[in-house]
Amino acid sequence: MPQNKFQKMVFAFITVVITVHAYVFYSLYVVNGQTLMSLTGAGSVLGAIKQLGGVYMLGGYRPIWMVVAVEFILAYSLEVGMGSPCSFKLAVKNFDPQKTHPVLFETAIISSTVALMCPAMSFIAAFLYYPFYTGFNVLTFLANWLKLVCFNFPFALLSQLFFIQPFVRAVFKAIFVSHPITARLRHA
Repeated sequence: MPQNKFQKMVFAFITVVITVHAYVFYSLYVVNGQTLMSLTGAGSVLGAIKQLGGVYMLGGYRPIWMVVAVEFILAYSLEVGMGSPCSFKLAVKNFDPQKTHPVLFETAIISSTVALMCPAMSFIAAFLYYPFYTGFNVLTFLANWLKLVCFNFPFALLSQLFFIQPFVRAVFKAIFVSHPITARLRHA
């Protein structure tokens, strides 16, 4: 897969673009959709978000595009700075890449990434979506973080293993195998 720093950055970019959109959708529709609709009496989640004036984040209501942008910047920074390098080290610590079947080794990397990124991004989300209108309480913050990890971890692991990463790998291969400039980069 990615052979150099540029390719790693592109791979992370593609992954985070897809992942952030999936998680925002999951959070708004699956986890909080019914609550949003019952709060506003709207017939749809999008209708509820429109009635509220956006998605609650950092003590106010923000448009969905802003939520996606903020989460993308934070997730991409975290993925490039901690997720990718540490997950590879964890996988290598437990499996020899030369002796392990590639599918098993990739599964180990994906699982390690989820094990690192899910609690980290859930921690950030617990802060971003904390109900600041009630004041700040550390125990409430930690409880919200644990709740988010419990909601997000199964979705993260299954979606990354079975949907997101296979799709990202196919897109990545299509970009870097067929493009003439990338062929020169591989041989350089």
